[in-house]
Amino acid sequence: MMNARAEKLGCKNTHFVNANGLHDPEHYTTARDLANIAREAFKNETFRKIIGTEYYIEPKTNITDEERWLNNHHKMLVSGDMHYDGCLGGKTGYTDASGNTLVTYCKRGNMTLVAVILNSTSAANAYSDTASLFNYGFENFEKSGYESFHESSPI
Repeated sequence: MMNARAEKLGCKNTHFVNANGLHDPEHYTTARDLANIAREAFKNETFRKIIGTEYYIEPKTNITDEERWLNNHHKMLVSGDMHYDGCLGGKTGYTDASGNTLVTYCKRGNMTLVAVILNSTSAANAYSDTASLFNYGFENFEKSGYESFHESSPI
């Protein structure tokens, strides 16, 4: 089902073997295809809320007598030296085979961009490369009147 959906989104070089993204020799994708998938995912309001939340405190329950803190690990979203103004969140990833991966959304004015970094040698490089891509995009492009996807889409 994931492969059929990816194809429907226009992905040309993606093949999923599992739903968790962990390494499999037959599991592959490209930055372009991930950007297409990310653009579609961002249309979902619940997804946007989850990826844009810095932390969530899970309250005590009848089973657990302690609160649990769930922290967002996307360093461009949270406070700190890698924070990037306008970052809306994204998805971090790492496996030995693929290195550090990072998909990030950022909005400035009326323009929202998606950056995809694959196979970075370090998380710090993935974040700095993403910032460079956003800087270039926001400094050199502007949103046109043409929409390549649904008008109701926030991106």
